[in-house]
Amino acid sequence: MHPLAAPAPFAAACADAAATDAATADAVLHLEIHFKVMRLLQAKPDMSQRQMAKALGLSLGKTNFCVQALLAKGWLKLQNFSGNANKQAYAYLLTPEGIANKAQLTTRFLQRKQQEYVLLKAEIEALQREASAAL
Repeated sequence: MHPLAAPAPFAAACADAAATDAATADAVLHLEIHFKVMRLLQAKPDMSQRQMAKALGLSLGKTNFCVQALLAKGWLKLQNFSGNANKQAYAYLLTPEGIANKAQLTTRFLQRKQQEYVLLKAEIEALQREASAAL
């Protein structure tokens, strides 16, 4: 074994931790996207998936995947405007379960953003001190 190489159990533990961190990051990202889609649709239920994708900076496919997931969870329902001449006009409505879950996601999103703010503020202050010391 190379003298600087990590022992196998340690390397495996690090790989497991990295995989867990990546999975957690993916889960957080999915929840954040779900939150943003629900927030957008609550404000403008008649928004098309193409409009949602553009507003969120996502691909149309990813937006469709998210909307389908929210429909499957029962957090959104799709309503057709039957009286509308444009038979492709739909509205995405949050269900009562969707509204409750959006409230929980809002709380988590706010907590995460507040934590990010605290860390970013500390980093900025450290950089300012470093820059001042260099002068």
